[in-house]
Amino acid sequence: MSTEAFVYDAIRTPRGKGKKDGSLHEVKPVNLLAGVLTELQRRNDFDTAQVDDVVMGVVSPIGEQGSVIAKVAALKAGWDFRCSGVQLNR
Repeated sequence: MSTEAFVYDAIRTPRGKGKKDGSLHEVKPVNLLAGVLTELQRRNDFDTAQVDDVVMGVVSPIGEQGSVIAKVAALKAGWDFRCSGVQLNR
């Protein structure tokens, strides 16, 4: 196991769905995260097969944000299926 870690970039999503008539109200949390991962890969042009872990900070991991949202978002973004995903909540 390597003891090195690399952070290529940091991107964040809006903090929530907002109002019922807001532009992001219908967007699912996993789609927000998949968009972040797609943009991260586009900005830095790396092979997702070389990524060991996707680590996501999720403020309220309940409902649609719960479960294995980092892994599901990585798959939805087209990342290599061998990349694992984990979410952190402080």
